[in-house]
This record gives sequence, structure tokens and C-alpha cells, in this order.
Amino acid sequence: MQAQNEVRVTFRVDKDLKNCADTLFGRMGMNMTTALNVFLHKAVSESAIPFPISVNNTTYANGYSASGITGAFESAVQEEIAESRRKGFPVARYDQVSKQAFLENADGTREYVSK
Repeated sequence: MQAQNEVRVTFRVDKDLKNCADTLFGRMGMNMTTALNVFLHKAVSESAIPFPISVNNTTYANGYSASGITGAFESAVQEEIAESRRKGFPVARYDQVSKQAFLENADGTREYVSK
């Protein structure tokens, strides 16, 4: 079930990074597509990358650590999900057990994406 205004975006990423990201996002109840959409919505709404970027590998600009940024990202994701629910919009989620993406409607019902 793809909206008419959606487009497919393809990009390359390191295999280990992708696997780690899949694991992280899965723990948050999301898949990669949902996480990237959250990032893009946040970046557009702030007209900037929504976290500091630095050449320093251990501490980011303004003293943020990698775990601090991860925590901020997780919080932003939860805020976006909550806002979507308040507005009655479905939320894209990922079922780790069945390994399927689904839309969770405001009433809690799920619509699984067919393959």
C-alpha cells in the first residue's frame, strides 16, 4: 500500500552499519524506512541536520556523546510517533516476530504490508 506521492530512494551503506542500525531500530519498533523518514522529517522541520556533527570521534559538538545523540534520536522518534497518533495518523512499524512491516492505526489495529 504505497501512497501516490511516495518515491523509492536507494543508497549504499556499509553492511555492518546497516545490520547494527536494523538491530537498533528494531528495538525501537521500527524498520530502516521508518527511521530514515523520522530523520528526514526532523531535518526538514528544523532546516538542519537535527544533531551536532563533529570531526571528533568520541564527543560531538556542544559536548554530545554518541550515546547522547542516540538518546536524542530515540526521543525524537517517540515524539514523532506520539504526534502522529495524536493527529490520528497511522504509524509505520516493524514486527520483529513475523519480520513484516505494518501500519499501526490510531485505534491500535494493524495493517500488514503485503509482499
